[in-house]
Amino acid sequence: GLGEYKLNIEPDALNNVIIQANGDARFALNAIESVVFSSEPDSEGNRKITPKIVEEVLQRASLLYDKMGSEHYDHASAFQKSMRGSDPDAAIYYLAKMIAGGEDPRFIARRLIVTASEDVGNADPMALVLSVSAAEAVEKLGWPEARIPLSQAVIYVATAPKSNSAITTIDKAINDIEREGKSYPVPVHLKDSHYRDASKYGFGKDYKYPHEFQGHYVEQNYLPDELKGRIYYEPDGQGKEAEIKERLEKIRKKKYNK
Repeated sequence: GLGEYKLNIEPDALNNVIIQANGDARFALNAIESVVFSSEPDSEGNRKITPKIVEEVLQRASLLYDKMGSEHYDHASAFQKSMRGSDPDAAIYYLAKMIAGGEDPRFIARRLIVTASEDVGNADPMALVLSVSAAEAVEKLGWPEARIPLSQAVIYVATAPKSNSAITTIDKAINDIEREGKSYPVPVHLKDSHYRDASKYGFGKDYKYPHEFQGHYVEQNYLPDELKGRIYYEPDGQGKEAEIKERLEKIRKKKYNK
């Protein structure tokens, strides 16, 4: 925050920021912080903010990054693709450009969270945890401190083992339902059996509670009969997903003889 700085902001300097912000409070805040950090304190620690300083800083920022134009999306794309491609140096470079250009840190955090889930997923579940934590830190810290947890999370996501099984798995299921019309009733033994008349219809009958069986597993069909044996989730076998793949293969071998 700026509370620790001794500031003397000329009215015309502040007006210049307001005009350039055009109603964008986040831009105004980022601009003021950039101006303050670019100014030199005098012998007593006072920083005088003049219209000239504001003009120079805003002009420099606009040359670096046009957050209102196509560069907004181009940099976000390069940012995500660099993390996906396991290049922490490139990812940090584009993060720095977005920060220097006054990008909304919440936008950056959202792109980070999406990449952690879409491109790392269960190969390293901590990538999503750290990314969400970084997003929360952004809300609590603001600039310039927020750059630190963002940097930490970006480095982690970029260097983590990769898997896109989270997105491919859900998209297969959505495709079956929305495009293939494979929307079937819930099997009777899985239906809610807690309300009064459930037993009358046989809801929940013959359901096997896995925790009552050895290894907390029992062979039982959960998909609708029409989709019995349908495989949606295919682990990539990267990172932590290697353990998931090994366990799932044993379960499916018992269940489907596959």
